[in-house]
Formats: sequence, C-alpha cells, structure tokens
Amino acid sequence: MVDGIPLRADAQLNKERILAAAEEVFLERGAGVSLDEVAKRAGVGIGTLYRRFPTREELLAATYSARFLMLAETSRAREADLDALSALRAYLEELVQYTNIYRGFAASLGTVLQIGTPGCLATSNTGARLLQNAQQAGTVAPDVSFNDLVCIATAISLSTEQDSSPQAHIAHLVSIFMNGIVKR
Repeated sequence: MVDGIPLRADAQLNKERILAAAEEVFLERGAGVSLDEVAKRAGVGIGTLYRRFPTREELLAATYSARFLMLAETSRAREADLDALSALRAYLEELVQYTNIYRGFAASLGTVLQIGTPGCLATSNTGARLLQNAQQAGTVAPDVSFNDLVCIATAISLSTEQDSSPQAHIAHLVSIFMNGIVKR
C-alpha cells in the first residue's frame, strides 16, 4: 500500500521479492551489504528497490517488522508475571538479542525504530511503557528515557554481535546497566 492505495499485483510481488531477498542477504552478509546485491537477489532493478524502500533503514525496518512484533507480544505476555524492573530487564535483553540477528544492524537500531512499521511502533511503545511502569513503581530513575534504552541496546549489541554465544554476555551487560538506573 502506498498512501492508502493498494499496490498493483506486480508491484506487490516485487516488494515481497525484495523483502525475501533482503532477509536472505542480511542473514548471510549482515545489514551493511550493498543494496545492489539485494536488488539483484530479488531480480529487480535498484530503482525498484529504492521506490519501495528509499533508505537502508526503511528496508531494515520492513524486514524486521515481524520480529519486532514478536518481541512486543512476548514482552506483553510475560509482563503480568514479572515485577516492573524485571519486565524491563527482560525486554532490554531480548531487544539486544533481536538486534544481533543481522550483523551490523545495531548501528541503525535507533533510526529503524523510528520508521513507523507496525513492528517498530509496537517495540518502541512496549519499551516506553515498560520503562514508564518501572519509573512509576519507583524502581527506575525518572530521568531515564526510552532513547537511553535504545542507546544501551545499541552499545550492548555492538559489543556482543561477534560473540559465538552472546546470551550470557548480554545478560551480564544488561545487569550492569540496570544496576546503574535503579532508583536509590
């Protein structure tokens, strides 16, 4: 859909081919791969790719949207079982893990989350709500913003993306950060 108008069947097929090709190429070679390579893999011209996705970040956001929706849903589902601080910690750990799926994606995380895909909106809104809940519970300092969380997720992602088994390292770094924002 463009401006509320459904895409023609061939344009929709091209969009789907671009997204499938981007997923494959980003998984194989990382988020910094040439967009020419994505277009070639999709069997479309670079102009077609840029018509649908004017920036790399828009393409990344579109390919990540379903993952981000899943992250938001998982966070909402476990929220009732955790205290506010633990829910925020679990969200931040998962955000870093999701960010590490494509090597090099972390550098674009903040921009991608602002694109406005359903997944980007859901992930941002969930994170902001979890942060606000922790602040209202009096467990997180009031001057911490969602953008601060994104910066930390970016830094942790960049520092762990080369780890062969990063989960323990991610949890450790998130704990260090969480200990720093706890309201005393």
